[in-house]
Amino acid sequence: MTPAARVAAAIEILDRILAGSPAEPALIGWARASRYAGSGDRAAVRDLVFGALRRRDSLAALGGGLSGRALMLGLIRAEGSDPDTVFSGEGHAPLPLSGTERAGGVTLSEAERISDLPDWLWPDWVASLGADALPLAHAMRERAPVWLRVNPRRGGVVEARAALSRDGVETEADDHPNALRVISGERRINGSAAYRDGLVELQDLSPQLACVALPLSKGALVLDYCAGGGGKSLALAAREDVQITAHDADPGRMADLPERARRAGVRVDLARPGQPGSGYDLVVADVPCSGSGTWRRSPDAKWRLDRAGLDALIATQAGILAEVAPVVRPGGHLAYMTCSLLEAENAGQIDRFLSVQPEYTETQRRFWTPINGSDGFFLSLLRRNGSD
Repeated sequence: MTPAARVAAAIEILDRILAGSPAEPALIGWARASRYAGSGDRAAVRDLVFGALRRRDSLAALGGGLSGRALMLGLIRAEGSDPDTVFSGEGHAPLPLSGTERAGGVTLSEAERISDLPDWLWPDWVASLGADALPLAHAMRERAPVWLRVNPRRGGVVEARAALSRDGVETEADDHPNALRVISGERRINGSAAYRDGLVELQDLSPQLACVALPLSKGALVLDYCAGGGGKSLALAAREDVQITAHDADPGRMADLPERARRAGVRVDLARPGQPGSGYDLVVADVPCSGSGTWRRSPDAKWRLDRAGLDALIATQAGILAEVAPVVRPGGHLAYMTCSLLEAENAGQIDRFLSVQPEYTETQRRFWTPINGSDGFFLSLLRRNGSD
């Protein structure tokens, strides 16, 4: 595909997304109907679509409208390129620009003042982040870095970097001892020997830092209550010889966890939904949330979230906290986590919990953003008063 044909494909996909389709199904549908598109074409089109969604409103302003065509026109203008080289109508390129399209749009400086967040959410965003509100909104316009966690059960950082490099994945080490930032070759990770052999796992830096911050001693009983794919279970099992039980309301999310644990050289037991057990030294609750800290990775999510959806998530979070509070042993810890930047899901949620759970005391509160971590991530560590 030519660059112009890729833009035409992105326009088609974006129009589907703007009409209400989630991004992933729209991309998959296009790929299945476009057998002529190679892997490089599919990756390039995906980058165009996600780049446009990250900056939807500012690109719409530059392009003069909220459509796939206007977003691509806005993107080309934002990059300082000549739109006529793309909108030529030749071959599979988009049709030439109309007079209205040529005259429409704002200046780049005006577009830079747009937050690229839903209007209804902006007051909450400002209240949550203060002076960092606009810089962090603009940080969500950029592509997120890819991070790996080295599994010390299988080897060290030097060994992992060398193995990845042999398979075309270049990395750089971080101050955090087991974190690697991917510099190039990210699409080769899943096929690399280091990944297949459990030497590395995909995990963003912020949750890696959160897992390291948790109290963990040999033989401890640990419950990963909202386990999902089990990334935190694997990270904690790699740290220390503990007994980990993973639980999720939808057990299908944990389908790959036994194989991932085997590959990583650790053991993770699975609990049935609603039967997590009790008496745990540590319970990790990485609860369902807005995902506002990860909107660089899933930019369409910020445009699909609405007030009713956010309120429902906040109610779910409160319900989960109430569910897990009794399963922590006296003297044990509860780690509440979100990948959100919003106060109502983070500190506000914990403050409400503490007001109705006097047997708990907060011992640690951490908050990471793209400014001091990678994804936005919140951790509150709570101790249940008393002792065995």
